[in-house]
Amino acid sequence: MNQSNSETTPLHTLNPLNRFSDRAEDYVKYRPSYPPAAIDIILEGLDKNLQIVAADIGAGTGISSRLLAECGVNVIAIEPNASMREAAEPHPLVEFRDGTAEFTNISDKSVDLVTCFQAFHWFNPEPALSEFHRILKPSGRLAVVWNNRDQEDALTAEYSRIVREASNNHPAESRMQSVEPLLATPHFINIREYIFTYRQQLDLTGLIGRAKSVSYLPNEGLADNKLIDSFQELYQNFHDESGFVYLVYRTSVHLGEAIN
Repeated sequence: MNQSNSETTPLHTLNPLNRFSDRAEDYVKYRPSYPPAAIDIILEGLDKNLQIVAADIGAGTGISSRLLAECGVNVIAIEPNASMREAAEPHPLVEFRDGTAEFTNISDKSVDLVTCFQAFHWFNPEPALSEFHRILKPSGRLAVVWNNRDQEDALTAEYSRIVREASNNHPAESRMQSVEPLLATPHFINIREYIFTYRQQLDLTGLIGRAKSVSYLPNEGLADNKLIDSFQELYQNFHDESGFVYLVYRTSVHLGEAIN
């Protein structure tokens, strides 16, 4: 895919509903979590004396859903991919449902919080934001979160270079954080951003598995073998005395309130 296509191809047209079907196992094992401070800022100021209900949209295998649930939030985890739902670890406060960002099948004005962790760039933004506004209670909160790889960290920058090369500059690499629709929407106000640092500790198997969880990287054949060789070399160049490397993320949290 050439650079011009990378800049213009809407990500929601690139099979977002099924593209992770063969990656669910690696997704469960090797996708990064999120810093506790990011979860704290999302929930800050919400009335914890009441039972908070959140809709976690594009929940994947429930990494973010479980983090919210561990804080006492009742979570409706919306995930269109059956393989991802089936791979999710159960939690008593998390209910997985089939649905999409544009059609959640959640009742009007029924949730206090809508979250999108590492997923918003795969949505069709205008209908998705309209849907979020529909299901949120008046003045309900929207949180859009990305783990952005820190390009100032040497290992993380080299990891990113390998991914870009192996994916032929896939458009998701250049537009992983797509905040423009959120800033322009008429449905939400008081948009603000918070940034946190998060480090993911990985051994060699984990480093390769982290890459294998990315839907737009090769998963078989010569291209896959070349990718594995690249990550083995990266690991050898950067691992510490304990045998670990560390991917560094700048976790971006955008918060906004639904217009009544």
